[in-house]
Amino acid sequence: MSSRSADTFMVTLTYEQSDHSEPEPNSEQYLPLSSPEAELKKRTDHGKSLDDTLVSDSQSKTHTRKNSVQCNTCGKMFPYRSHLITHLRVHTGEKLYSCTVCGKRFGQKSDLERHVRIHTGEKPYSCAICGKKFREKSGMERHVRIHTGEKPHCCSICGKRFIQMIQLKKHMKIHTGEKPYFCGTCEKRFIRKIQLKDHMRIHTGECPYSCNSCGEKFIDLSALKAHVRIHTDEKSYPCSTCGKEFSKKSALKSHARVHTGEKHHCCSICGEKNIKVRLKDNCHTERRETPGGQTQT
Repeated sequence: MSSRSADTFMVTLTYEQSDHSEPEPNSEQYLPLSSPEAELKKRTDHGKSLDDTLVSDSQSKTHTRKNSVQCNTCGKMFPYRSHLITHLRVHTGEKLYSCTVCGKRFGQKSDLERHVRIHTGEKPYSCAICGKKFREKSGMERHVRIHTGEKPHCCSICGKRFIQMIQLKKHMKIHTGEKPYFCGTCEKRFIRKIQLKDHMRIHTGECPYSCNSCGEKFIDLSALKAHVRIHTDEKSYPCSTCGKEFSKKSALKSHARVHTGEKHHCCSICGEKNIKVRLKDNCHTERRETPGGQTQT
């Protein structure tokens, strides 16, 4: 990095009250030769060197005033210089730590340690309720919300709540109308990548989901689940008007038109509209032309 680029990453020294403090880790172990962070140590603040301005380890143990440093790029505060030096790699893009298995590089040692668990299969964090294990503590904490029912992420438009932030981000596309995934065959667009993946099977003919009872195959899991209700006689969709229950949501929607009078299906020959598609199909099979050219039903 040029000296001009390094000038971008300045630090601001501030002081804040603290009843106790912890010893500062040895920052030398984080500093490779000729790194932007090494140059940072040589910089000055109001005419004083950074080393002179910062309190020493022994002082931090006895003084009630704890020295803090601030990243002038993003404004984030850190209690110790070594913490700031590690943080600066976010801005410089420097990645000192590399995985010996796959070669992937990381800016922080803790990130490398989490990554290595992918190769070792180590899952040190387990759910106290169901025992499921996780590689990362954050993954375990998100999982626990399934048991507690906690949904901390709320949609500002419709108020729907979600367990994970990524679920909220996907949901927001419904309101924005954003459909970033599109089919290269028919150009149909989708909100989610999994929707595109399921759709592509229409073109490929792949049916990876099969019914254990009858062997019928399906393109996506939701179609299989709807089909299984035929065998279990489960009817999860009741009509709010008459109480009749249906095993498929589509069947309920079709039935609801009986009450609303909506005629959704249009005959392509005569234009007559019908409530059900089968009535549309039978529209002309039930009409016969008489010898005089008249039609009768």
